[in-house]
Amino acid sequence: MPPSTIEKIKQHTAKIGIIGLGYVGLPLVREFCRAGFNVIGFDVDEAKVRKLMAGRSYIKHIPSSMVRKIVREKQFVATTDYNQLRKVEVLIICVPTPLTKQREPDLAYVESTCRSIAKRLKKGQLVVLESTTYPGTTKEVLTPLLEAGGLKAGKDFFVAYSPEREDPGREDYTTRTIPKVVGGLDPKSLELAAAVYGEVIDTVVSVPSCEIAEASKITENIYRCINIALVNEMKMLYDRMGIDVWQVIAAAATKPFGFTPFYPGPGLGGHCIPIDPFYLTWKARQFGMATRFIELAGEINADMPHYVIERVGEALNARKKCINGSKILILGMAYKKNVDDIRESPSIHLVEQLRERGAKVDYNDPYLPSLHRMREHDLTDMKSVPLSPAMLKKYDCVLIATGHDDYDYDEIVRHAKLVVDTRNATEHVKRGRKKIVKA
Repeated sequence: MPPSTIEKIKQHTAKIGIIGLGYVGLPLVREFCRAGFNVIGFDVDEAKVRKLMAGRSYIKHIPSSMVRKIVREKQFVATTDYNQLRKVEVLIICVPTPLTKQREPDLAYVESTCRSIAKRLKKGQLVVLESTTYPGTTKEVLTPLLEAGGLKAGKDFFVAYSPEREDPGREDYTTRTIPKVVGGLDPKSLELAAAVYGEVIDTVVSVPSCEIAEASKITENIYRCINIALVNEMKMLYDRMGIDVWQVIAAAATKPFGFTPFYPGPGLGGHCIPIDPFYLTWKARQFGMATRFIELAGEINADMPHYVIERVGEALNARKKCINGSKILILGMAYKKNVDDIRESPSIHLVEQLRERGAKVDYNDPYLPSLHRMREHDLTDMKSVPLSPAMLKKYDCVLIATGHDDYDYDEIVRHAKLVVDTRNATEHVKRGRKKIVKA
């Protein structure tokens, strides 16, 4: 009698398929290969597949040496051929879940992936969705699409949801050490999903349903979204009052209980926090409820780039200049420091709004030498300019949008004519503080 799927998982002979080889999928590839599994990675982007098969990583914290090793040892194959889906026992879906222009869920990538799987689905396979989405997606969208191929979920194949919790750039937690929440469509599905993640993740947290697992990720991100919106609004108020919000937060954070520090910025970035709250507000409308608190937080955060542009205009005006015609250098295009991830970065909006107002805009980012085309934006005409004393002196304003640790802020302030700091990156700069404007 051939071994069952769960036996194959425990013996590490189950082949793992990971669909979507980005900031979620590629770290999973690494962990499964480290544990001794063989992995097939699927992506519609032929350029990504070619790079990976050539042993080149396109994500900073995933070293190319690791990719070369698992390709050379034939533990990992990347492909655009979805017929290879038939060769795996476990399928993990890590595709984007963006918003439409109307801020409604766009599940096109999930749906097209499920249709591709349904044509090739075989008995005994486990399909896990990791893409962040609203509660009910796994049962109401994913499962019917998979069953369209004729097999029955919970009987012929198995379905689970396990939200990704990646945070690029963190060094204190990794894919392996971040606890993994798992919910199954039925008890057998949960058992299989918990077993497969248990082989590569230190702590697996099994929950009673897919909906609870889906809601847990949305809740995590809404918590951050609302608290960031709160400090962003406080920043705007305290600016008017002549109070440094960063000093306020530092003082409040000395309380050993009852306060968790969050920090303001030029807007939200990354795939999750700017997007996920709107997935829940959309779902809430189906139940006749308006989530005013969540929507207000989203609006405040979405408006932060506009506030930064106003501060840039005020700072230039104080020096008898205007945005129109000024040369502005943006430091940092990544959405957070020390990463090469530009998804939903507020810097994109800063570039576009400054250009709309007639500014001549350049950027520097040590992690992003050039910019790729995005779903809603195209800044492929821009490349990172070198950062030098002579270069800094050419600009009317240097706008710190991402506080990379690579930057020498003393040198930046020394040679720039004006510095607008959205990240409190110049906090410890001693000389030239009159040039600095917080935003």
